[in-house]
Amino acid sequence: MTHWIILATIPLFVFAGCGGISRSFYNSPWRARWQQPKVVIHSLSIKPGDHVADLGAGGGYFTFHLADTVGPTGKVYAVDVDKGNLDYIAQRAKEQGYTNVETILAKYDDPLLPQGGVDLIFTCNVYHHLQDRADYFKSAARYLKPDGRVAIIDLNGDSWVHRLFLFGHWTPKETTRGELEAAGYVLANDFDFLTRQNFQVFKKNS
Repeated sequence: MTHWIILATIPLFVFAGCGGISRSFYNSPWRARWQQPKVVIHSLSIKPGDHVADLGAGGGYFTFHLADTVGPTGKVYAVDVDKGNLDYIAQRAKEQGYTNVETILAKYDDPLLPQGGVDLIFTCNVYHHLQDRADYFKSAARYLKPDGRVAIIDLNGDSWVHRLFLFGHWTPKETTRGELEAAGYVLANDFDFLTRQNFQVFKKNS
């Protein structure tokens, strides 16, 4: 077992809600070794001009990857319930010249997105924190365009290291799929290139 495997799992619960410490950790360059952000973004086939919600944006790790992909004609909504996270993202966007990033201070049961204006709701390592998930995403469907999608990446707990250190901060793939189907979605893609996480994409069931 290498040291970075342990370090990659422990902070997911130790640093949760610890402001600047967690933001710095999650944005650390070492994360790309296992998160593969460029491959994740490419697999989603996001188009220039798309409007994407980064649900549970945290320190903005995926926010700015998404913003680069949608381009200046698109929009990324950085959604979080932590105002400190959003202030950090807004400041970083200003300093780096991103005009296509908008922050949204969400409610715990409502992301408060523009109605019917979102092409993709994306979330990474947040799903297991949500309460009443089937109801949450059933309600969130009103924010999606008719062909809108939901992409969920969450820790899979497949190894004993994850199960030991994560203390339930992960979701079985079958649980996620069952809850999204109960919310009115169908599975569109099930990617398997992330070793520590499940990565599923759903679309509204027309």
